[in-house]
Amino acid sequence: MNFRPGTRDEPEINLIPFIDVLLVVLIFLMLSTTYSKFTQLQVNLPVADAQAQESTPKEVVVSISADGRYAINKDTLEGSSVEDITRALSQAAQDTREVVIIISADAAATHQSVINVMDAARRAGLVRITFATQQSGSKGSGSKI
Repeated sequence: MNFRPGTRDEPEINLIPFIDVLLVVLIFLMLSTTYSKFTQLQVNLPVADAQAQESTPKEVVVSISADGRYAINKDTLEGSSVEDITRALSQAAQDTREVVIIISADAAATHQSVINVMDAARRAGLVRITFATQQSGSKGSGSKI
């Protein structure tokens, strides 16, 4: 009986044959691949003889101050009710429905004052509304009404 402890070597993964096989596959793929150059397509685009847009939509600027005062196209409104704003917007739009309403509200203005302008524009039939903003780097360069 052999009672001596045997020394067994731990099996190791030999990476050299693996790398050799990968290099052979890589060389095979490089040689068997054909590189084709696609020719550029010659496209003749159609020519359109369009007229430039002659009229831009009219803009009505509604300014709202921090204390709730309104100005339409730099004309201060006396009243601040929705009916007063609706009447002033209708006069500024001159019965045209393609007017763009630009709401320029102070950052400290209440939400209700902005909603009042939007409601007045809806009542006047003006549906194109946008909001004026300023870039974050130009803080303090606001306009007075």
